Amino acid sequence: LLDLKKALISKKVNILKEVKEEISKYVSGDNKQLVDTANDEGDWAQVDISEDLSLQRLSAQRKLMYNIDEAVRKIEEGSYGICEDCGEEISEKRLLVLPSATLCVDCQENREQAEALEGEE
Repeated sequence: LLDLKKALISKKVNILKEVKEEISKYVSGDNKQLVDTANDEGDWAQVDISEDLSLQRLSAQRKLMYNIDEAVRKIEEGSYGICEDCGEEISEKRLLVLPSATLCVDCQENREQAEALEGEE
């Protein structure tokens, strides 16, 4: 678990670096060129798409950092690898693929099915 904790912290550091680079693009004006050269609706659509993608990427990175923090917290308190829904152990295979997993495969599938049903309504 100590190696996993180190790997998670290292991953978080890399994500923070990516986030800082993305934010610095806005601060330094790298995206300003797109705005300055936009002449028609197609250009503005490209600017909007570029900004939306950046915001989606930042949002995904924020969620991943939160999940990493939760995994590290659980490692420290001794509850890492326990499913939050059913209380059973999460398989080692799943944790190797997704170290920040908080649900076992069955509970994750159940949750995704419930969300899909809610989305249909």
